Amino acid sequence: MKRRKFMYLAGAGILGGLYTWQVEPFWLEFVKLKMPVRNLPDNLIGKTVMQISDIHIGKRFDHRFVLESFQKAQAFNPDFVVYTGDYVSTHKDQVLYQELSEVLTHCVKGKHGTVGILGNHDYGKNWSQQNVADNISEMLEQNGISVLRNTQKETNGLTFIGIDDYWGLNFHPKHAMKEYDNTKPTIVLCHNPDVCDLDVWNNYAGWILSGHTHGGQCKPPFLPPPVIPVKNKKYTAGKIELGNDRIVYINRALGNLWQIRFNVRPEITLFELERA
Repeated sequence: MKRRKFMYLAGAGILGGLYTWQVEPFWLEFVKLKMPVRNLPDNLIGKTVMQISDIHIGKRFDHRFVLESFQKAQAFNPDFVVYTGDYVSTHKDQVLYQELSEVLTHCVKGKHGTVGILGNHDYGKNWSQQNVADNISEMLEQNGISVLRNTQKETNGLTFIGIDDYWGLNFHPKHAMKEYDNTKPTIVLCHNPDVCDLDVWNNYAGWILSGHTHGGQCKPPFLPPPVIPVKNKKYTAGKIELGNDRIVYINRALGNLWQIRFNVRPEITLFELERA
């Protein structure tokens, strides 16, 4: 290989590495979508639901990015805000509660309601520490985020059902769905989209908002991501029609498990409600 060609390839590799490490992990995208919801009352048509997922406060990237992203998100003045799990990443079995507290003090809240669910990382080491999940839930509640742990909540005429994490200690989806009322406008929150394939839905028809995958964080152009933490590999990111009048939307995550992204920008999603 000629020296000039070698220097060109080396330079391109260095620039690409810097991009995936220092640029794309902090290049936030606000994704805007219409959300048709059955039985939506007139007063909710045109209202907005903001989804924030997987902020992963820990030592693997600078949490100030999340604070800055919250500030940008607040400018949209959302009507409802939902958080779909994974608020922390443990570091040597340690949860950075102080940093999480700082972030949650500035969390985005909806004018008409703010709800959240837990993800697998919110159960600490090996997804097995109930005290970690309880501590995080308490911190969320203290900062105005109603935590739905296999429960539902109606706020300003819109019902949210929250399913606890698939890999955690309190996964009881049938309990969460047993009081589903098909006459009410309803949105389901479920961190891990693999739950969409289980027989737990009690004839639910509507949207399921998930996270967990980060879109793979690195995705070659025109190819699926090589690593994605789900059984069903079609559950990568974005809107997916499931059949049975169900749709899952998989958020690409605001935070990072590791500070590296390629072709999968961090995301906050803003849905505009309309009648289905």
